[in-house]
Amino acid sequence: MDDLSRRTAMKVGGATLGTAAFARALAPLTEWTEDISMEGFLQKHYKELDRAEMEQVLRRLEDETYAEHGVEVSISDPRPTPGVSFGYALNLSICVGCRKCAEACHVENNHDRATNNSYIRVLEMKKGSIDMELGRVDYDHPVPDDTRFYMPVQCHQCDNAPCVKVCPVEATWKEADGIVVVDYNWCIGCRYCEAACPYHARRFNWEKPEIPAEEINPDQGYLSNRIRPQGVMEKCTFCLHRTRNGRLPACLEACPTGARVFGDLNDPASEIRWVLENKRVFVLKEDVGTRPRFFYFFDE
Repeated sequence: MDDLSRRTAMKVGGATLGTAAFARALAPLTEWTEDISMEGFLQKHYKELDRAEMEQVLRRLEDETYAEHGVEVSISDPRPTPGVSFGYALNLSICVGCRKCAEACHVENNHDRATNNSYIRVLEMKKGSIDMELGRVDYDHPVPDDTRFYMPVQCHQCDNAPCVKVCPVEATWKEADGIVVVDYNWCIGCRYCEAACPYHARRFNWEKPEIPAEEINPDQGYLSNRIRPQGVMEKCTFCLHRTRNGRLPACLEACPTGARVFGDLNDPASEIRWVLENKRVFVLKEDVGTRPRFFYFFDE
């Protein structure tokens, strides 16, 4: 896989969609090439970089971040721990819809401040239904409302991920620990993955992210929360820059009710395994066959 294959994929996409439609889909790419260095644009695919090359990439990105934002950051590339398989569960009985998880995601992942973006959407749901398409995200009344329940939705890190299958340049893939990632330097911004995701969990950077220097989270991961360029897709990564180093996701730490459970599905002593073995868990849109690693449950 090299830069030639990327150009080839664009040509194939143009033939498939039609010139006008494909040109419109890739319009942000012209902006993206201005928002990323030539070294970044010509960089090899993540999977082709050896350790020495990756170290050079990380140092270059740190230098570029300092030049652009005046902030010193540390960008790492933590790899999956052998034998670890991550999963997440959420107790809908005690989620109060406060959106603290979404706020923490916004800050931790260096999202654009103007759009108030987050990888988490908290849906206000009518009791008796789990159809996420009927949920409201724009509620503005005091919470919780006793006639409703609240269902946060984010990337489900599917084992049969449709977003991965539709990417024409293999810019997104599933890692050994179950996390679906994106190589932002390889993404061409076609948004096929966004259309394929049944959980509406992908985000597209329509504008160049703007973050006040004092609000930038300096603890960054190459495949997770580094500041993304304009014109690329992004998504939740279970805070892999934290979780692969033994910490918990930022959204879990921010939850005031303890509704969130995260851990290693392969560890029989983990809390996530206890939940799966002792609670009546379910997944959203089970019928589409995505086999998600994000589970929901009620206490009763």
